[in-house]
This record gives sequence, C-alpha cells and structure tokens, in this order.
Amino acid sequence: MGKGGGGLTNRVRELRDESGLTQQQLADAVGVTRQTVIAIERNRYSPSLEVAFRVALALGSPIGEVFAYRDPR
Repeated sequence: MGKGGGGLTNRVRELRDESGLTQQQLADAVGVTRQTVIAIERNRYSPSLEVAFRVALALGSPIGEVFAYRDPR
C-alpha cells in the first residue's frame, strides 16, 4: 500500500453512500481500519491492488467503476 499523490482517483465515498454503508462497515467488510477508508476516500492513500479489489467487491461494483488512473503528466 502506498501514499496517494499519483493519478489514482476513486468513487469510494459516492458508492459507499449509495449503498448505505458507513465507513466502519466498509472497513470491516474489507479488513482495514476506518482511518484507511477515510484516507482512501480523500485520495490521500492508494490501496494495494488486493485492497482495491476487496473495496470494489464490498461496494458491489466492478473495480473500474470504483478506481481510475489518470496520467498525472
């Protein structure tokens, strides 16, 4: 897992709100802390590929609808 700052963006908060999950419920489903969910939602933390897949699965969305990479050049 790495810090944010690259071109990774996400719709985690939007999709979490639509699904009615709290940050803690999502964190529990994914196996991370609530603070990690907060950091991901704020684009301050880029999750590992495995965590990204678990987030997408917990939100019931394909990973490409949850996370996107935009070339920072």
